[in-house]
Amino acid sequence: MKTILYLLFFVSIPVIQAQNSIQGSLTDSHTNEPIAFASIYIPQLEKGTITNEQGMFTLHNLPTGLYKIVCSIIGYETYSNTISIPATENLDISLSPSAIEMEEIIISTPFHKLQSENVMKVEQEKMSDLKAKGAVTLAEGITNIAGVESISTGLSIGKPVIRGLSSNRVLVYTQGVRLENQQFGDEHGLGLNSSGVESVEVIKGPASLLYGSDALGGVLYINPEKFAQANTNEADLETTYFGNTLGYSGNIGYKESSDKWKFLIRGSVTEHSDYDTEDYRVTNSRFKEQDFKSGIGYQSTQFKTEFRYNMNHSKLGIPETIGAQSTSKTPELPYQDITNHVFSSKSNIYFDKSNLEVNLGYIYNDRKEFEEHHHHDEEDHDHEEDHDHEEDHDHEDALEAALHMKLKTFNYDLKFHLPVYGKFETIVGTQGMNQVNTNYGEEQLIPDATTNDFGLFVMSHIHFENADIQIGARFDNRNIQVIDGFTKDFNSFNGALGVKTKLFDKITARLNFASGFRAPNLAELTSYGTHEGTNRFEIGDENLNNEQNFQTDVSLEFKNEHVEFYVNGFYNLVNDYIFLQPDGTFIDGTPVYSYVQEDASLYGGEIGFHFHPHPLDWLHVESSFETVTGKQTNDTYLPLIPANKLNNTLRVELDSKWMEQLYGFVMLQSTFAQNHVSLNETKTDGYNLLSAGFGATLPVLNNNLSIAVSGSNLTNKTYISHLSRLKSEGIYNMGRNISVSLTYNL
Repeated sequence: MKTILYLLFFVSIPVIQAQNSIQGSLTDSHTNEPIAFASIYIPQLEKGTITNEQGMFTLHNLPTGLYKIVCSIIGYETYSNTISIPATENLDISLSPSAIEMEEIIISTPFHKLQSENVMKVEQEKMSDLKAKGAVTLAEGITNIAGVESISTGLSIGKPVIRGLSSNRVLVYTQGVRLENQQFGDEHGLGLNSSGVESVEVIKGPASLLYGSDALGGVLYINPEKFAQANTNEADLETTYFGNTLGYSGNIGYKESSDKWKFLIRGSVTEHSDYDTEDYRVTNSRFKEQDFKSGIGYQSTQFKTEFRYNMNHSKLGIPETIGAQSTSKTPELPYQDITNHVFSSKSNIYFDKSNLEVNLGYIYNDRKEFEEHHHHDEEDHDHEEDHDHEEDHDHEDALEAALHMKLKTFNYDLKFHLPVYGKFETIVGTQGMNQVNTNYGEEQLIPDATTNDFGLFVMSHIHFENADIQIGARFDNRNIQVIDGFTKDFNSFNGALGVKTKLFDKITARLNFASGFRAPNLAELTSYGTHEGTNRFEIGDENLNNEQNFQTDVSLEFKNEHVEFYVNGFYNLVNDYIFLQPDGTFIDGTPVYSYVQEDASLYGGEIGFHFHPHPLDWLHVESSFETVTGKQTNDTYLPLIPANKLNNTLRVELDSKWMEQLYGFVMLQSTFAQNHVSLNETKTDGYNLLSAGFGATLPVLNNNLSIAVSGSNLTNKTYISHLSRLKSEGIYNMGRNISVSLTYNL
């Protein structure tokens, strides 16, 4: 701990360096005409600007060193190159016209590459695009990314699934720090709101080398909205109405930046009634959510830092059976009342050709669950007629939480970017976590306990003329101390090796080998009791071992001006895979499930196609297919493996004299029957869901108004997702939903 404090003190000391500037121009490679209003961005410094009407740009107050510069605008290939600062001459950059969408910077990998430059395959989607497809929640929106699904409990609770792995095998990052919110629980969702989210990135496969334990299955990386560019300010107001749930969401934000200081703030509120199927409303699937985000940053030549805060309070109904039909938006029993606080700071100090990155996070998760039989006895007040109204008003306040847990987590992530040496870019770092779980309610899912993580890693990116290689190694230790119980230590060494190369002029190949691990969580180690939501008596095993895996991942990508095509394949061998299994006995009439371990394997992949026929560059034809199979060594199937899925989308993007960013789409999502199920699962039928939408941006009172209309499940198909936790009750997923969204830039 002293080492961390010394480092934080060191970060606060300014470093004397010369202030540098760069300037240049951006032109069309075919016509040599200047390109106006293009984005110029240096990701390592998080500094950027926009070209003027003559295609010129200038960036001031830059530290000495080698940095990546990225230039992008719709209609052109994204330009990326490494420059030396101070520059000896102006940067004269040419962009090639292209109908392919411009590339975005990948934040979740340590070298901040464009995806075309990345050795690891990372999927990225803008949050605005996911919302445009009609996603009601963030958890639902990520299911539009190939290889990503969600285990859902109604509409409000969703847990990410990456290539068949879920629970705390998938690590979630928000604001640059790992999110800890009891994510191992069956009915514990993300606890994040989509407002103020810029984009979502997904690392498929073991990312333990970058993030440690709990990243065995992959990483869901949530990028917050960026600050305003220097000496500008922005404000916006967004509201959305959802026809199916008679629900709404609204948020308002403001941000402003000077040369050195940056500030942003955003607040949102969401309320939904029970969602409607073709036959009924699903009782108590209603929910309410309030979200607040803020950030402040400071940036000088040699030092930058930012502090962000997110408070999310949600009240989520837990549907059990179909009961009274209602359009109320106030959850009834049972429900969850969750408050999540995320404090994060991200700092960089720049030396001559090297820099130190320090990310710190504190997450305070206050989780309460209320059930029918946990409330005060009010019979003594029945005879006091003058108190009747007050009792009705205070009934909710009289409830006692059956389950009440507070999880407090401090985590740190320090990376030192060494000077570039020849072909080598190298990072050394340390990451760790201190976590305390405390119970306050009558029920107890997991005991009071303290968890400590510590990890050391090194990773290099090596540039050759015809290939890029990424290689690294890592050591981790996890210590779990159960109060009035046992103490366990889990250790693991892991490594990764990847290569990216051009097989032909238009074909890029990637091959990655990586190992990962996951220490068993507290529920798997300590459970002993009835789990209310699942009607089973769960028994943990304190002698469980680490899950240890080795994954091979291969991808091929073809890309030219009008066609993109990719094939991804993976094979994931997981030793000592932990899962629940009935042992055939009963306790108090409830079936007993025990946590057991067995070697397992998962394999599958994704295929994607994107076509822009020339000269109809405004027309986009997109298709993707994803599949995953999970088996134990005894050839029985693993539980909660997503069904195969095929997405076909027809999309148009137009510009007119009166409107900008005019688009429309029609999407058919075909989910196949899932017949490969575990011994305790039921099979699931296939289904087809039709969606469509359109939108545009138009000037209103000298500002831009964006309108988006989308419809999902337009045929009102009654279906049940294989990953729905309501499947055992035969409860359908949501029926037809029409949403209308308005965003006004003030």
